[in-house]
Amino acid sequence: MIKINNLSKVFRTEEVETKALNEVSITINQGEFVTIMGASGSGKSTLLNIVGLLDGASSGNYELLNQEMIGLKEQEKSKVRKQNIGFIFQNFNLIDELSVYDNIELPLIYNNVSSSERKKKVEVIAERLGISHRLKHYPQQLSGGQQQRVAVARALINDPKIILADEPTGNLDSKNGNEVMELLTDLHAQGSTILMVTHSDYDASFSQRTIFMKDGIILSEKKNNRNVDVFVS
Repeated sequence: MIKINNLSKVFRTEEVETKALNEVSITINQGEFVTIMGASGSGKSTLLNIVGLLDGASSGNYELLNQEMIGLKEQEKSKVRKQNIGFIFQNFNLIDELSVYDNIELPLIYNNVSSSERKKKVEVIAERLGISHRLKHYPQQLSGGQQQRVAVARALINDPKIILADEPTGNLDSKNGNEVMELLTDLHAQGSTILMVTHSDYDASFSQRTIFMKDGIILSEKKNNRNVDVFVS
């Protein structure tokens, strides 16, 4: 599903050149749940942004679904992103002025889905994530855990082929954080491909394998053997 070979990213100013990624190579297969870990400045968020087509690489190759992503025009990247990738952010990135329903619906509007189909899909995903009773509320009226569930619903609404999660429990207490990780485990058990960046060893243990980064390179990786409940839809 994802094949990255010798990927590098260099940030340049007039005085300084910083190599955020240095010839990184990874493969993520369909249906895998993979975590990237590393200290701040290790390159993990830069890598996630390139995978999510929010940033470009300086050199190397990145194939998503057997299509080369490096060199695509912004309009082409946007199309691939809308059709294939769902994002879950640490800060939720919900729009405070919109209701829960409207926040979840927004990606469907961007994809020109009909009004009747949008209503059906929002109701189905809200029921699945246990937030049907919150659809008329606004983000500031929700707990952190509920806001992240809304963010997950928005990420899933277009049935993405890959979910990118950037510190998804970073702003949550342990109880709500654990609920989010159980939710990601549930999604993975139902077939979702997930790539997650985290600082948390505990969160990483929910995934199948962990990739460790430092100074823009991959140091090592390990398989995780955590026993988690498997949910079947």
